[in-house]
Amino acid sequence: MEDGPKTPRSDNCRDGRVHDPMLNKKFFSKFRTIKKLGEGSFGKVYKAEYNNEYFALKFENRTKGQSLLENEATIMTYLKGPNIPFIKSFGYSGDYNILVMQLLDKSLEDIFNKRKKFSVKTTCMLGYQMITVLQYIHDKHIIHRDIKPDNFVMGANENNAHLYLLDFGLAKKYRSSRTLIQYPLVKKKKLTGTARYASIHALEELEQSRRDDLESVGYVLMYFLRGGLPWQGLKIRSKEDRYKKILIKKKETSSEDLCKGFPDEFREFVEYTRNLEYTEQPNYDKLKNSFYNLVTKTLSENFDFRYDWTTESDLKKRKDNDIIELAPSTNYPVSEKKSTIKEMSINSKKNIQQPINSEKEGNNIIIDGVKENDKNFQSKCCSIF
Repeated sequence: MEDGPKTPRSDNCRDGRVHDPMLNKKFFSKFRTIKKLGEGSFGKVYKAEYNNEYFALKFENRTKGQSLLENEATIMTYLKGPNIPFIKSFGYSGDYNILVMQLLDKSLEDIFNKRKKFSVKTTCMLGYQMITVLQYIHDKHIIHRDIKPDNFVMGANENNAHLYLLDFGLAKKYRSSRTLIQYPLVKKKKLTGTARYASIHALEELEQSRRDDLESVGYVLMYFLRGGLPWQGLKIRSKEDRYKKILIKKKETSSEDLCKGFPDEFREFVEYTRNLEYTEQPNYDKLKNSFYNLVTKTLSENFDFRYDWTTESDLKKRKDNDIIELAPSTNYPVSEKKSTIKEMSINSKKNIQQPINSEKEGNNIIIDGVKENDKNFQSKCCSIF
């Protein structure tokens, strides 16, 4: 019998019977699942323990022919930086692709469901970090394409002030990493993402770019402030009907109507992002400074990342330099890659090349230890970009 922590009966048992075969099981001979964290169309997420550390294990069923998790692992390894969760391992076991990553806390959707609304200060501080992480990934030639509250998650323990962006399975390149020339605008593109927060252009079946990620942020922020969006609860007959009705309602809802009763900065944000051109470089600093000034000047409050839910215990856990690291002076340089980088879609079904530090466990190939000094591995992951 394998050694490891006992799984609580409430997580795995009812009336003495085991109901979830994924619990209390080791994967890659290391990570023992101890609690189910969530489930969606993509698969399941579990909390796992290894060597007195905790991780999140994300499972994708390989038999369904999807490769979203492989795409996600590749992109997150390539992006590795602030507000991006750390990837420990990626591989497969049996019928599942498995991504082992940094364990975080609750998503903004989970927090919102309990609180129903967020204050202006909290919304500004969240919006600031959303823009910051999007600026970072956009500078590295990537767009997310599924911005929504579920995909923003607060850090755990000493990182509880930090907001992280998750779920890069639908992300892709939007421009050449060598020339920085943006790919052509394509029409009749099937919607990628979540209709509630998708941009008007995305719902009009246009190729997405930086502007679409940012427009989605505007809808997420107003969702937090208002407690809901005007296009929720529409009577629909099918998915296609839903997309059409949401598009019509979004186009009918002006930025003034959407943001009525809230500071002008939110109306200006929505208006600005809706009017961006396909290839236009967004003014990220202007958008961030708008939220910073709203808190510090208009509201006369500190931009201290004390959210509506922050407790004294949370503050004690934070690192001494936490606020400095999150300060509004953060700027990310544009990432310039060498001409040897292959120009190809991230969404192609090319396999991640077997890394230098892989270990084989039966039929499992484990990409283990995505390390700062592992240049060969990083180069291989980046080569598909």
